[in-house]
Amino acid sequence: MLVYVDESGDAGLKLAQGSSAYFVVALVVFEDQEDAKAVEQRISLLRRELNLHPQFEFKFNKCRPEHRMAFLQAMAPYGFFYYGIVINKSGLYGPGFKVKESFYKYATQLVFLNAREHLENARVYIDASGDRQFRREINTYLKKKINHKKRHIEQVAFLDSKKHNLIQLADMVSGSIHRSYSGKADAKVYVRLIRMREAGLQIWPGLKNDEPES
Repeated sequence: MLVYVDESGDAGLKLAQGSSAYFVVALVVFEDQEDAKAVEQRISLLRRELNLHPQFEFKFNKCRPEHRMAFLQAMAPYGFFYYGIVINKSGLYGPGFKVKESFYKYATQLVFLNAREHLENARVYIDASGDRQFRREINTYLKKKINHKKRHIEQVAFLDSKKHNLIQLADMVSGSIHRSYSGKADAKVYVRLIRMREAGLQIWPGLKNDEPES
């Protein structure tokens, strides 16, 4: 089992000074390695179809709308599913959330807890951000929090998104979820294309009147 992790939004809490209102972490899960290989090959082919450079990085916030659409439409038929956590930062209290690393670890833990019962000996790959010390910390943290009675996570490794198609898939999924809470004209467009791949999506600590439409 393979799991690819990426986030969208920032960990800042200064909403009035430009921090994002929401922070999203997405897990893209492949139960079969052949499915993962097929998606990886499809992304490489898509670059050629769109006349993009072979090393072009699919990154939601940097892609043109037509490239986002083409990417998500191409991915939708394949054998993966995703979990997402949407952190509503306006509802956060406590000093721990003001520390970027703690905020990220806690948000990532929440989405893994939601997915835990569907994970077994998973090899987890996270977008390579943060220094070496932080990577060691999140490796230990996730295994400690998630591996109760059963080894849900076998290993945690970090990949450069520029070089790995499946981390780019996780970026496009997390970006689509995040955009669905943006209030922009295209807010609902992207996530609808991959809705059939959604295994779980949690809003935390909970939204009242601004949940995205189905």
